[in-house]
Amino acid sequence: MNEKLIKDQIEQLIDDKKLHELRQMLSEQNEADIAACLSDLNIEKLSIAFRILPKELAADAFSYFDSDIQEELIKAFSDKELRYIIDNLFMDDTVDMIEEMPASVVKRILKNTDPVTRKEINEILKYPEDSAGSIMTTEYVRLEEDMTVQQAFTRIRNVGVDKETIYTCYVTNPKKELLGIVTVKDLLLSNYEEKIKDIMITNIIFVNTTEDQENVARSFDKYNFLAIPVVDNEKRLVGIITIDDVIDVITEEATEDIEMMAAITPTDKPYIKTTPFETYKKRIPWLLLLMISATFTGAIINRYEAALGAYVILTAYIPMIMDTGGNAGSQASVSIIRGLSLDEIKYKDIFKIQSKELLVALMCGSTLAVANFVKLLLFDKVSLTIALVVCLTLVLTVIIAKFVGCSLPILAKRIGFDPAVMASPFITTIVDAISLFIYFQIASFALHL
Repeated sequence: MNEKLIKDQIEQLIDDKKLHELRQMLSEQNEADIAACLSDLNIEKLSIAFRILPKELAADAFSYFDSDIQEELIKAFSDKELRYIIDNLFMDDTVDMIEEMPASVVKRILKNTDPVTRKEINEILKYPEDSAGSIMTTEYVRLEEDMTVQQAFTRIRNVGVDKETIYTCYVTNPKKELLGIVTVKDLLLSNYEEKIKDIMITNIIFVNTTEDQENVARSFDKYNFLAIPVVDNEKRLVGIITIDDVIDVITEEATEDIEMMAAITPTDKPYIKTTPFETYKKRIPWLLLLMISATFTGAIINRYEAALGAYVILTAYIPMIMDTGGNAGSQASVSIIRGLSLDEIKYKDIFKIQSKELLVALMCGSTLAVANFVKLLLFDKVSLTIALVVCLTLVLTVIIAKFVGCSLPILAKRIGFDPAVMASPFITTIVDAISLFIYFQIASFALHL
C-alpha cells in the first residue's frame, strides 16, 4: 500500500477512535515502515499510535525514529514505559540514542536503566568518536571451548532472544580472551557430542576498540562479514559490530566526503534539520578561503592588462580555458578520492597514476584542441595565431589540471589530511591561476606582446 495512504488511514482511525483497528493494521507492518508512517504525526497522535502497538513491536520501531521524535516520545513516556523501551533496545541503539539527546533527557534515560546496563553504556561512551568501540554492541552469544554442540544450542536458546545476532557465536576463555568463532551452520552440521574447540575457527579476523570505523567498514567489504568481533588491547572480547551498523557508517562517511568535496564542513545533522545560521557557519570559512586564493587569478589578469588591451579577443576565451581546466582537474580528483576511500589506491601507486593521467590528459586535451581549432577558424573567424594560442593553452591546461587533480588527494592523505578536501573547489582555484599564467605567457610569446 502507498505510504501516504497508510499515513492518512492512521490519522483517520485515530480521529475516529478506532484504536483496535489501528493496532491490528500497524501490527501487520514492518517496524521500519511503522516508524516512517508515524513520523509525520503530531506528538499527541504519535503517542496514541505508539502506545497501542504490541510492546515488542513498539520497542523495535522506536529505534527507527529520528532522534527528535525519540526525544518527544521519551518526554511523553512514563518511567515504566521508558524502562520497557530501553530494556528492549539493543545496546548500540541505546548508545546512539543517548549521544543525540540533551543532558536532561540522558539523565532520565540513565536513571531508568539497571546498574549493569548503565555501566555498559558508560563504557561504550568512553570510546573515541568514530571508533570501532563507539559503534559496537555488547550483546552477543559467548560460548566456551569445552562445551559440546548440544550445550551450545542450549546456551543459544537461553540467551539468544536478547542478542543482536545468534548466527555467529564467539568462543572465549574465563578471562574473556577471544579464542575462536563458530557459526550456527557449523553447529547444525556437527554431532551433538562434538566439542566446540574441535569445530571452531581459530584464524579470526577482529578489530581493536580504537580502530577507525571507516577501516571497520572496509573489513566488512573485504571479508563479506555479517558481524565482526571487537577486542581490547589484551585481546579480550568486549563486543561485536554488525552489518546494519556498518551500513550506517558507510552512509555517514560517504556524506562527509561529498560535503568535503563541495567545500562544506561536514555536519551530523540532516540538511532539512539545520538552521540557516548553522549552514552559514559550515560554508562561509571555505568560501572566504577560496575567495582569498582566487585573488591570484585577478592578480595575473592585472599583470597582463596591456596584452588584453592590445588583443581584446583573448579575453573572450578566458572562461572557456578556466572552466575546461577546472572540469578536467575535477574528473581526476574525484576518481582518485573515490579510489582512496575504497582503499584501492595507495601512495606507492602515485607515479603509475600520474603517468596514466598524463596520457589521458594528452588524449583529452588534443581532442578538445582540435574541436576548438575548427570552431575558432570557421565560426569565430579569428586569426591562425590566436587559434593556435588558445588551443595550445587548452592542451597544456588539461595536462596540468589532471596532473594536479590526481596528485593532490594522494599527497593530502600521505600527510594525514582528508583527501576529499583536495576536490573540485581547491583544484579549480589552483588550475585557474596556472592556466591563466600559461595562456598569457604563450600569447605574449606568439603575439610579441
